[in-house]
Formats: sequence, structure tokens, C-alpha cells
Amino acid sequence: MRIAVLGAGAWGTALAIAFSRNHDVVLWSRESSEIASLRQDGENRRYLPGIALPSGLQFSDDLDVAAQADLHLVVTPLAGLRSTARALRTAAPATPLLWACKGLEAGTAKLPHQIVEEELGADAPCGVLTGPSFAAEVAQGLPAAVTIAARDIAFARHWVQVLHNNRLRLYANDDLIGAEVGGAVKNVMAIAAGVADGMGFGLNARAALITRGLAEITRLGMALGGRRDTFMGLAGLGDLVLTCTGDLSRNRRVGLMLAEGKTLPDILHALGHVAEGVSTTREVSALSAHLGVDMPITRAVDRVLAGSLSARDAVEQLLARDPKQE
Repeated sequence: MRIAVLGAGAWGTALAIAFSRNHDVVLWSRESSEIASLRQDGENRRYLPGIALPSGLQFSDDLDVAAQADLHLVVTPLAGLRSTARALRTAAPATPLLWACKGLEAGTAKLPHQIVEEELGADAPCGVLTGPSFAAEVAQGLPAAVTIAARDIAFARHWVQVLHNNRLRLYANDDLIGAEVGGAVKNVMAIAAGVADGMGFGLNARAALITRGLAEITRLGMALGGRRDTFMGLAGLGDLVLTCTGDLSRNRRVGLMLAEGKTLPDILHALGHVAEGVSTTREVSALSAHLGVDMPITRAVDRVLAGSLSARDAVEQLLARDPKQE
């Protein structure tokens, strides 16, 4: 089985390493200098320093060459999904496609599957790979479990069987919308959790925030057509808990630095990685307002990121809300 992993950031590199244990993998980047560095250094020094790349892993900066594979796995930031899918329509249009990017498209609030359908057609064989998984741990071979979700459950089950290994356990799901919403909105909640942790509000507050955050994710997901049970699984609760509590979470680190009083431009510069929750927050806030879905945590995070509300005032306003029935 030949797999083309498209995107050589932290997560793309980690998945290339993981799947290289059992498959022929080529890792693609549009940046020739990045590919040259990977070949020369034998590691991804920018994103995963100190983790050796498998000797059999191949590299390419030519999409037409890399796309000659049995499976395309797109692991670009969400902003690159549309252009990559469009290029694949020319290079190898019928090849099965998985994406591992999370969020809502800036300016359209579209989920990844909507982008793919627009570029490759509604009948394209495709799905999402999502769930609680820090790139550094997967690259090191530490155990993890993730979901492949697709409208066609047979497609999801097939690729679960093909890609499953003893370090990366895979589960099939046919709730594509629910899986994508869970993966997108958990990043918003991770920013909120980082703010609360950075201000020293304690573990009780963190648990409350995660729980109420899950309620917001579920409300939005169901309004968009997702199933409630999906949000209790890996793509929902699992990903939410990891991202809100793990020190490797980029979005949680955004919240921690906001609590320190740092500006968003300075935070994004310091991260050096994409934090999808920043752009996703704006889209989720607008989408929830359009749909009439109550998402107070998301609204508060949106205002903090926009600079119209301080992190401390956001927390105080959330705590001061009228009592509700759970």
C-alpha cells in the first residue's frame, strides 16, 4: 500500500512515521527547502526535533509525483485543504482521500468535507481522520486511538483495517459531520481552558469548562446534523479532554498566554505553529449566532481574541450568568 501524506508539518510528519511501519509512504511539501531539510537532517527539526525519520520514508516536493498512490492523506492546515484538493483533482482525481485537518474555513464557515465535495465532487471516496492525538507522541510511537469518519461506513471500515497498527488504534464512524464539529470546536474550548488555567482558577473550574464546552459542541453539532453519541467518543470528548488539559496543545497555550496579557500577534509569533482555534473561533461564533445555538464560552473567547474583552472579564462574565438547568 502506497500512501501520500500531503503536508510536512508536525501532524503530517507524525502520521508519515506511524504509517511507515506497515506501508510505503511518501511525505510531500510544496516547499522544496523543507523537503531538502528533511532528507538532509533525517528529522523534522522545525516541528519534531530529535525524532528520527524512518529510513524507508520517501520525500517529494512534486505533487504530481507524490499523488501516484493508493491513498491521499491531506495534513495541511485547514487553509490549505481547498488548494490541495483542487490540485489532486488534476493529479489523481479518483484516489481515495482522507484529511486530518480540523476547523471551519475562514470566511465561509464550511467544514472540511464541504470543501472537499466542492473541489472533488459529492461522490468522491473520502473521510476524515480525527481524534485525541498529539503529533509528538504519535511520532514517538506512543499509543493513541483515533477515528476515521465517512458518510460511507464501508469506506471508513476499509481504511480502519488497512491503517490500523499496534501503536495507532483506529475506529470507524459514519457521522462525518459530528466528527468534524468535535475536532473543530474543541480548539475553541482549549483556548478557554488555557485562559482559566493561566489565571489560576483551579481544577474545578477546568472540569466545569470542559463539561459545559462539550455541551456547546454537542448543541452545534446536532444543529448541523451530527449525532449526540459521536460527541461522547474519541472525536468529541476524547479530543476535547486532551486538548484542554495537555501541555502539548497549541490552542491551550494560546489561552495561557492570553491570561498573561500578551497580544494575539505576539502569541502567534511565539508559537511558530498554526493554532486552528484562533480562526475557528470567529467562524463558530458567527455560525452559532446564525443558527440560534447558544454558545456562551465560544462568544467569550471570540471577544477576547478580537480584543474587545479582557480574559479576566470574560471569565467573570461567564461565572455571573444566570443559573441554568443542566
